[in-house]
Amino acid sequence: MNNNILIAYFSRADKNYFGGKIVLLPIGNTEVVMKKISEQIGGTLFKINPLKKYSEDYQICTEEAKKELNENARPPLSEYIDHLEAFNPIILGYPIYWGTMPMPVWTFLEHYDFSGKTIFPVCTHEGSGLGRSEEDIRKICPAANVRKGFAIRGSDVNRAQNEIDRWLKEQGLFHSQTD
Repeated sequence: MNNNILIAYFSRADKNYFGGKIVLLPIGNTEVVMKKISEQIGGTLFKINPLKKYSEDYQICTEEAKKELNENARPPLSEYIDHLEAFNPIILGYPIYWGTMPMPVWTFLEHYDFSGKTIFPVCTHEGSGLGRSEEDIRKICPAANVRKGFAIRGSDVNRAQNEIDRWLKEQGLFHSQTD
C-alpha cells in the first residue's frame, strides 16, 4: 500500500442518470470507483466538495453545471488538501458533466502547482467516455505528466472490480500477490 498516492475525486450522490433512467444514489458513482481503487492500492482519499452543493434533483443539477461551464466558473471548495507536494502520483476522479470535468475539479486543479506530478484521470459516464477531460487537464496542468485516462460507465461501477484492477496493473499502480 502506498500512502504517497493522492486519490482526489468529485462525486455526487442524490438523483443521477444511471443505466438509462434517473435513480437515487446514496453514494455517487465516482466515489464508489475511487474507494475501490483505494482499497486496492492504499493512498489518501480526498473528496473535492464545492462550498455550494449542487441540487439533489438531477435536472436542476445539470442546469447548474451547464451554467458554471458556460460562465467558466471556479466554484470555491469547502476545503483544500494540505501539502500536495507530499503526493505523487495523483489519481483524479470525476463524472463527465457537459463533455468535461465538473467545474469544482477545475478549481481544485488550478489551486495547486502540479509541476512534475503524474495525474491519472478516472471518470464515470453514461456514454460519453472521457469527453475532453484529458485535454482540459493537460491545459490546466501543462507541467504535469497526464496519463491516459480510465473511463467507466457509472451504471457498471458496482461490478467493475476486475476492470479497475486491470487498469491499475496496466498503469503500474497495483501488483497482486501472484504477480
